[in-house]
Amino acid sequence: MSVAVETFGFFVAALGLLMLGVTLPHSSWRVSTVHGNVITTNTIFENLWYSCATDSLGVYNCWEFPSMLALSGYIQACRALMITAILLGFLGLFLGLVGLRCTNILDMVLSRKAKLAAAAGALHILAGICGMVAISWYAFNITRDFFDPLYPGTKYELGPALYLGWSASLLSILGGVGLCSSCCCSPNEVLTSRDSARPPHQAPWSQLRSTGPAARLPPAASNEEGDSSLGKYGKSAYV
Repeated sequence: MSVAVETFGFFVAALGLLMLGVTLPHSSWRVSTVHGNVITTNTIFENLWYSCATDSLGVYNCWEFPSMLALSGYIQACRALMITAILLGFLGLFLGLVGLRCTNILDMVLSRKAKLAAAAGALHILAGICGMVAISWYAFNITRDFFDPLYPGTKYELGPALYLGWSASLLSILGGVGLCSSCCCSPNEVLTSRDSARPPHQAPWSQLRSTGPAARLPPAASNEEGDSSLGKYGKSAYV
């Protein structure tokens, strides 16, 4: 059962990593709101890298942020957290592929493969936490500016990329927990699985030769039989 949970966790974590990779370059992290605006012909949507504006005819123009140092601190932190999450996910994916018990890579023992799978699960959990923190931090700033009546700039709403990123982070954490289940199995289970792969033990040739009928008799019985035979031989000699 733990092998199935481990394999399921690996594929769920891989799906979470794929969704995190789609979330990072997604263009709609935040979208300008129409609430309280009279002119709604223009729509602005932004992500961590650039900002785009589109009109009612579908024509849009995009421009990258001019300087990283001129950006807000939370945008720089969200960039770093998202890139860290993807790097941790790739490393966890590699370790998980090697540490799965259903794979035979590098010919390692089961105890070491369980440790690698647990390490991969921990990396996926960290990747999910980094993605969750980055997206939640970005969403917090959007909602704070939206509900601030004194905010002079353009107000935005949560974009579809944030919901995709939340789902990806949850999948990464769930997959990491599934991979970490390999370290929760009892040592007897790992030992039994390891011993089942070994060839059956054969007894030495000296023990096989000594398995005759006389060897199976108790020592006391063989001594008594020898004494009685000697006594009979002595009586017949005098006759």
